[in-house]
Parts: sequence; C-alpha cells; structure tokens
Amino acid sequence: MSGVRGIDFNLLVALRALLEERNVTRAGLAVNMSQPAMSAALARLREHYGDELLERTGRTYELTTLAQELLPQVSHALDAVTTALEPWAGFDPSTSTRRFTVSGSDYALAVLLEPLMTVVHRRAPGITVDFDPVPLPGSDVDAHLLRRDVLIAAMGYAFPGRRQVVFSDRFVCIVAGSNPRLRDGRLTREDLAELPYAAAFGGQLQTPADATLLEAGITPRVEVSVQGLLALPFAVSGTDLCAFVPERLLDRCPPTLDLAVADLPLDDPELAEAAHWHPSRQDDPSVRWLREVLKEVSAALGHGFATA
Repeated sequence: MSGVRGIDFNLLVALRALLEERNVTRAGLAVNMSQPAMSAALARLREHYGDELLERTGRTYELTTLAQELLPQVSHALDAVTTALEPWAGFDPSTSTRRFTVSGSDYALAVLLEPLMTVVHRRAPGITVDFDPVPLPGSDVDAHLLRRDVLIAAMGYAFPGRRQVVFSDRFVCIVAGSNPRLRDGRLTREDLAELPYAAAFGGQLQTPADATLLEAGITPRVEVSVQGLLALPFAVSGTDLCAFVPERLLDRCPPTLDLAVADLPLDDPELAEAAHWHPSRQDDPSVRWLREVLKEVSAALGHGFATA
C-alpha cells in the first residue's frame, strides 16, 4: 500500500461509490463520473491499496476483506471532510429539495405512508421521498443500510445500526367469515394445526406469530406462501385458509373481504416496527429531521418513542 500522496478527495468519493454500489457503471452514475473515468479510478485505488477491492463472483462483484473494512472508514472520513469544508451548511426543511430514500416492508409502508407524508408535505414541500423494499434474507443488509437514509423493519431480526421504535402492533388470526371451523368466534389448537395456513415472506422469515405457534407445539400446514404481509388478507378471503396478520394492517382491509378475527387459546403475538439507520448518518441534520418527523408520527400512532 502506498502513502497518501497523490490521493485526492475525488478519488475517495469514487472509492465510496465503488464499495457501496459494487459495480463500476452504477458507481459512476452515483457520482456523475463516466465509466472510463470510474474504471481508471478503480485501477488507481487497486494500485494504492495493493488489493483488488472488488472481486468478480459469477456476474456480480463482491468486496474483498480489505474493502469490507474500508467501507465504514471511508464513509466516516468523507462525512467528516464535508462537515469541515461546509460547517455553515445547515438543513432548512422549509426550503430544502432533499430526496430521501427509505426502505420498508409493504405492511410498514401501509401503516406509515399517509401520516408520514402528510407531515413531510406540510413542513417541507420541496422534499421528496423514494420508498423501496427491505432487503431479502441473506442479502448484505449493511451495504443496503449505507445506501438508505432510513430502513423501517420489525425489531428482533438483528438489523444493524442505530434504531428508534416507530409503532407497535399485535398479530391476530384471520379466517374467512364463512369458515366452518370457526365456532362462536373461536378456533382450537387442533384447528390451527389442521387448517391450511398462509405464510408470509415465502416461509423464509419467521414472524412473531410463527414463533408463538412453534412454542405452543403447533406446526401449521402451509398451503400458500406470499411475499410480505399485505397479501395475506386477500389470500385468506373466500378460502379455508387461516393466517396471522398485524391488526393495524387488518384495519385497512375493505369489508368486502369478509374476514373474521378468531379467538385463540394463545397469547396474541406482538411486534414492534423500528426505523434503523447507519451510524454514519447519526449526525446528518437532514436525517435527524426525518427521525423527528417519525417521532411525531409515532406519537400520533399511539406508541412511545425510544432510541437504541
């Protein structure tokens, strides 16, 4: 590895883009550099570090061990340099045209989108928010979090970074209103074991409801699986399926689905949705403002605010 002589600020910008995007073309687009210029920057960086940084795996690139160590260091360094060069640069939401990127599950966005954007549009009419899905199980959540301002997802899944609880909820068991197993509004343990079950997240991610069934010694007979939670009520409507959905989501379902909430001989599984952010964004004034907006939304939804 050579010394720092000859390494300029623009090369650090290129380095962060390459490490975050893991693709020369996308990195160039992220920082407004042509592909040849970004390729040349990658060559210089490889020579400087004596390391490939990006290694081809099939059709994609993966970070080397050194690159994984460099990514948070480079992000912190660039944030510090920006602050030092522009200490007067504040964030005024009333005039800002900032574009935020927020990841969230279909369920979290169904609950938060309307109250969140109502506050944002009232206080910051020039700000826009891009929403995209949470990363799939097995993906690089750290890298995903670095490229987002906030990620909204359930607690208990070891998402990295700092977090604050936004709202809580509980799972309820639903069946079609005409389900013959439903007697006096109740289902038994035997019913839960024998009824066909609609599972969320393709069955790849255990929800608190799945964990409650497992603890009770009940193995549901999975017949249908969907991605996310939003499709579950529609999968159950008019069928003999049962499923567990968050109560706040059920409240947003149209009456025409004709769903019934079943009383169970089990405790209601609870969950808490939290906003997660990368530590490098902890002191970003715009992200701090967004977290304050989420705090206000949290209060409106009837859940206390906490940060961890």
